Amino acid sequence: MSETVFAIGVDWGTSSFRAYRLAGNGDVLEGRRAEAGILAIDDDGFEDAFEELIGDWLDADPGIPVVLGGMIGSRQGWVETPYLACPASVDDIAHGLVPLTLERGRIVHVAPGLSARGADGVPDVMRGEEVQILGAVDLLGAGSATVCLPGTHSKWARVEDRRVTGFSTHMTGEVFDVIRRHSILGKGIEHAAWDDAAFLAGVARSGEEGGLLHHLFGVRAAGLFGELVPDSAGAFLSGLVIGHEIREAAPGEIVHLIGDEQLVDLYLRALEALGHEAVAAPRQAAACGLFLIAAGLCGGADG
Repeated sequence: MSETVFAIGVDWGTSSFRAYRLAGNGDVLEGRRAEAGILAIDDDGFEDAFEELIGDWLDADPGIPVVLGGMIGSRQGWVETPYLACPASVDDIAHGLVPLTLERGRIVHVAPGLSARGADGVPDVMRGEEVQILGAVDLLGAGSATVCLPGTHSKWARVEDRRVTGFSTHMTGEVFDVIRRHSILGKGIEHAAWDDAAFLAGVARSGEEGGLLHHLFGVRAAGLFGELVPDSAGAFLSGLVIGHEIREAAPGEIVHLIGDEQLVDLYLRALEALGHEAVAAPRQAAACGLFLIAAGLCGGADG
C-alpha cells in the first residue's frame, strides 16, 4: 500500500463488524465488513474472530494503534468498558480507552460508551453511536449539531462545542418489529408491500389526540373496517411510530441523520412532513470518529 497506515479502527456492533485502515489525514485506505457481530460469536471466541478478520492487518502494521468501538465493549462483548458521563468529547473518549492485550502481545484499545440522564433523572446509554456522532460533526466542520441515528434503538444527540452534551434513546425500530411480527396487528400486514402515502398518513396520525397506545389499536380497527388494507398497513404503522418518535424528540434545528440509506430516507421524509429541516450526514462517520480517537490516543496525527 502506497500510503502509510496511521491506525486501525474497528466498529464492532451487535450484528456486523467493520474495520478500517486509516491514513494520517483520516482517509480510509482499506475497509472490510463481515456479518460477524458480537451476538454471532461465543463469549470466548472474540480474539479468534478478530485474528481471522484482520490478523493480516495486525501483521502488516505492528506498531500502529488499534481502536475498537461499539458493542464489543458491552457486557456481552469482549471486555466491558465503563460509560463516560456526558458531556464528553473525543479526547474524553480517548482518555477512557481500555487496553486489551492479545495473545500475540499486541495491545488494542476498546472505547467506552456514553451515559446521560434526562430531566427526570432516568439514565440513558449508548455504545458505538458516539463514535459516529463525533465523526460526523468533524466531517461537517461544525462545533454544534443535532444528530439522529435511526434504527432498532434510535438515538437523538445534541453536540455543543464538539462534545456530546446529552441524548435520548427511542426503541422505535424494535417496537415496530415486535408489533408487526408478534402482535395481532401483524395479521393485517402484508410484509412485502410498501405504500409511501400510507407512511406519510401514519406520520400525520401521530400528531392527533389519543397517544401511541390508542393509535396502535386504531391500526387494527381500521383494518377490520377495510379502511387500511394489508398492502398499506405496514407503511402506516412505520410512519406512526416514527412520527411519535420525532414529536417526542422535538428537534429545534436542522437534523443530521446517520445510518442505513433506506432508513435515513424514511426519516428525511417524516421530518420534512413535520416541518423540520433534515439532511443525511457525511458518509464514513464511524471511520472518522475512530480516527479521531486514535489520534487522541497518540496525541495527534499528520495532515
